[in-house]
This record gives sequence, C-alpha cells and structure tokens, in this order.
Amino acid sequence: MTEDSQRNFRSVYYEKVGFRGVEEKKSLEILLKDDRLGILPPHHESHTQVMMYRKGQYSDVLHALKVVRFVSDATPQVEVYLRMYQLESGKLPRSPSFPLKPEDEVFLAIAKAMEEMVEDSVDCYWITRCFVNQLNNKYRDSLPQLPKAFEQYLNLEDSRLLSHLKMCSAMSRLPYDLWFKRCFAGCLPESSLQRVWDKVVSGSCKILVFVAVEILLTFKLKVMALNNSEKITKFLENIPQDSSDAIVSKAIDLWHKHCGTPVHSA
Repeated sequence: MTEDSQRNFRSVYYEKVGFRGVEEKKSLEILLKDDRLGILPPHHESHTQVMMYRKGQYSDVLHALKVVRFVSDATPQVEVYLRMYQLESGKLPRSPSFPLKPEDEVFLAIAKAMEEMVEDSVDCYWITRCFVNQLNNKYRDSLPQLPKAFEQYLNLEDSRLLSHLKMCSAMSRLPYDLWFKRCFAGCLPESSLQRVWDKVVSGSCKILVFVAVEILLTFKLKVMALNNSEKITKFLENIPQDSSDAIVSKAIDLWHKHCGTPVHSA
C-alpha cells in the first residue's frame, strides 16, 4: 500500500460529518472556503452556519472557564482543551489544582498530538473531542480486550519472542496504556500517527494491536537482548522514531493478513 493511498484521519472525520468528495486540507476552515477544488461537498450551504455554531460554542465555553478562573491566557492550549471537554461533559473538578485523573492524561496526550496535525484551535478541539468520545463510547468494551489480542497475534507471529517476554515477566508491564488508551500518542511521530488514527476513526481499533505487535517484531533483537521487564518497558516507551513509518506500513499489512480487509472491524 503506497503512501498516497493512505487517507489522513482528518479526511475520514470530515466525511463522517458530511464533507465528502474533497481532497484533504490541513484546516477545516480552509476546506470549506476553498472553491478552487472544483468539487463542492453536499450541503455546502450549511457549512458556514455549522462552523459559526462551533466557533460560538468554543468561545462561550472558553469564556466561562476564564470567568471561573480555570484557565487564563497563559494556560497551555492542550490544557484549555481538557478543561473545555471537562466542562462540556460535566466532569470539571471543583478546583484546577486537583490532580489529573488517568483519563485526563489520556486526553492531554491525544490533544497534544492532534495539535501537531490541526492548525486551527477550534478545529483541533472539536476533532479531539470527537476522537476521544469515539474511544470512550464505541470502543469502550473493545479497548480492554486489546492486550489479550496482542498476546494472541504476537504468539502467531513469533512465539519465541512471546516466550522471552513471559520469561522476563514483562507481559503485564508492557506500555498498554500508551499503546491502546493513548493510541500511540507520544510514541509515534505525527506522520505515522495519522495513518494509525485513520484506521481507528474509520471503525477499527484492532489496528492498534498490530502496531504494537510490529513494534516488537521490528525491535526483536533489542528486546531479546534485554532480560529485565523494567528495561524492556522503558525501551518500548521510547522507541527510535526513524523506523515508525515502516512499522505502521508493516502493521497495516499484518492487519490485512489476519483480518482480511476489515473496514469497520472493532
């Protein structure tokens, strides 16, 4: 599968909300304004109204957070997104000084990665919000099953490597949260992450399993040379970035090998 055939996850998101038949643009605002594409998406007349509504809601929520002094102009943007999401979902803590929950850390990691992909802050918040909601709702029952699936497919691909991980008591200490809850945000660079998130948004979180398996296969020699679970986990949390694109390409091949052509397989 060539790089050109890899559809950016933003394109899939735009299609899901009705913006079909257009080429990918970095900003949704640019997408809606640029008539030079030569192809107008359906319901074009509603785009401006929808964007005005979303920008207005974004401004209102941001203003409310500033009034209650949860955020200020100095607050990092990803933290602003988190507080906005908490307020809209009814989970805003009583004080900004309260420690973050694990789910908040997941949101921040995803928002930080998304910020590198989406230029406009309003677009970035809305796409992050929808992505996280998909993880929390559609994949709520599937995500906890991924570590078991990971072990199953790793055994099929390299049982000796799996045996080594078990011998080192590393299986229970692998970075599953980084892989399956954060969807590799903070692990893979933007170019590779987009291709993985494309599959997640399209309807399958199982791609995450095959990325994890391929990471182990790619760095097999390094992992086999480590006989301590802590060292193995530390290495896997900070894998070299220069192999990421190849890892994702091979992971997609594994995905098709074991699941056929799973368009909407969770």
